[in-house]
Amino acid sequence: MINKVDEFNAYRQQMNDKILGENNKVLKRIFNLDTNAFTEGAVDKKTKELLGLVASLVLRCDDCVKYHLESSYKEGLTREQVMETLSIGTLIGGTIVIPHLRRAHEYWEALENAKE
Repeated sequence: MINKVDEFNAYRQQMNDKILGENNKVLKRIFNLDTNAFTEGAVDKKTKELLGLVASLVLRCDDCVKYHLESSYKEGLTREQVMETLSIGTLIGGTIVIPHLRRAHEYWEALENAKE
């Protein structure tokens, strides 16, 4: 049985390949900008991922939240760091983001369980 993490990544990869396969210069540049924005710089990658996580939660983008949760997990951020970050996003975003917080918490658990 495929897990939530694998399912999300397979779909994301499939659709990104299709989109980038259209050879649209604007879309390719947006994807490239997004990739490069999260590289090491004056602000370290871990902090950038947490910033991306907060922004994604506040904007209520579940796919974006999943992406930044997984990147945070791969960067070695702890459960406590991520949960504190999600709490800030919920504070800033208000109660409207609580359903997204629930899905974020569920996805973080899936990440932890997938690596066991």
